[in-house]
Amino acid sequence: MGVINKVQLITYPDSLGGNLKELHSTLTRHFSDIFKGGVHILPPFPSSGDRGFAPLTYLEIEPDFGSWDDIKAIGEQFDVLIDLMVNHISRQSLYFQDFLKQGRQSPHADLFITLEKLWEDGEPVQEDIDRMFLRRPKPFSTYTIEADGKQERVWTTFGKTDPSEQVDLDIHSEKVKQLFTEFFVHFKKHNVSIVRLDAVGYIIKKLGTSCFFVEPEIYAFLDWIKALADSLDIELLPEVHSHYSIQYKLAEHGFWIYDFILPYRILDTLVNRNTEALLDYLRTRPEKQFTMLDCHDGIPVKPDLDELIDTKEARKLVNVCLERGANLSLILSDEHKDKDGFDVHQIRGSYYSLLGGDDDAYLAARAIQFFVPGIPQVYYVGLLAGENDYERVAETGEGREINRHNYTTDEIGEAVQQGVVQRLLELIRFRNEHEAFNGHFQVLDSGPHEIRLSWIKGNSSCELQVDLESRISLIQYTDKSGKSASYMV
Repeated sequence: MGVINKVQLITYPDSLGGNLKELHSTLTRHFSDIFKGGVHILPPFPSSGDRGFAPLTYLEIEPDFGSWDDIKAIGEQFDVLIDLMVNHISRQSLYFQDFLKQGRQSPHADLFITLEKLWEDGEPVQEDIDRMFLRRPKPFSTYTIEADGKQERVWTTFGKTDPSEQVDLDIHSEKVKQLFTEFFVHFKKHNVSIVRLDAVGYIIKKLGTSCFFVEPEIYAFLDWIKALADSLDIELLPEVHSHYSIQYKLAEHGFWIYDFILPYRILDTLVNRNTEALLDYLRTRPEKQFTMLDCHDGIPVKPDLDELIDTKEARKLVNVCLERGANLSLILSDEHKDKDGFDVHQIRGSYYSLLGGDDDAYLAARAIQFFVPGIPQVYYVGLLAGENDYERVAETGEGREINRHNYTTDEIGEAVQQGVVQRLLELIRFRNEHEAFNGHFQVLDSGPHEIRLSWIKGNSSCELQVDLESRISLIQYTDKSGKSASYMV
């Protein structure tokens, strides 16, 4: 079947109207001709934390959101992308709950990574931990087994609590492979077209390494899961936040990858009105990528742009974002910070707010994104030109909620009427419908404050010109009859 080269939406199951039925209704009412590339529904499963990213199971949908029938119905009109957290599952899952009751006697015990699977005597060695790319102060949690009161230490890469709500899965275990196979078959049955392998970079735990994207071991797993997906005609999208060279290795292996460099590059270009770094990047990047500006986390900085950015310049851009209301996610491991202490993992805020609420700058950012080769994704807050949601941050204490506003049906109706949103919808229609986007891409020579990007397929062509001084974006193109035309974005 393949991925459709048109614009795709990213949304939570409850962020556009409150549940999956309302999401489907919203898509049909307001965006039926907009998201021809499909819809990425962020985890709709029963979950015990991390807004869906600590799933109990993939065989059920959280009842507050709806049911698998709702996903199936959306999938009849739009390609559906769903997440599979290949690295972990919830502490509240029936699998881990049974392990907590029975310990090593549980039939599910081998799903998890007890510490003797790494250290022979089960005793962690700090020197090994110091080499790891940590997402929490230590990579394991201690749980008490009901049956005998014994303490078990189990690998937990993620999680804000101790013990963690997200328990790592042992991908070397046949039981884990059986589980993933069951989940994929279930996805296929309910019209899921694409599966995002969330946190796949963390699946290999190997002493003496960073325990992140460990080669060559990770490829054995990726080859296995790709064969499973191919057998069901499901596309895969591995999600890896890492040094860009790792993304390129995935591309060389034939996988779709995320362009986590582009959001920063475009933001930097529009804030500082300098095109050089962006245009150099666009000339060399792999084309088989999903592109984005904003998402449910933040704009990637480290490690995605390691060796690509000057940290002094990066600090300036970060400070502009902070002045515009952003908050930051920081790197924990000293070893993975820059020598000068620069430690910004992600910049968190709505892309519209980070561009100062400037409609023309925002539309220029989207126009550049849509002209860059790949599958363009538009996050629902960005779709509606949403601004920073400080109330959600205050309510939850979670910095990422700044860009996770839940829209009521009335709020959606009002937001869609905004001039900036109407202009964005027109731009999306152009990106979906113009034949040249299936042809040859070129970065054209341009002045120091100008961006010129073009696509040509046969007699069909289109060219984007962005003037960074005025923030005005002009598209010149040939229409279906071969006549030249243009429109101001």
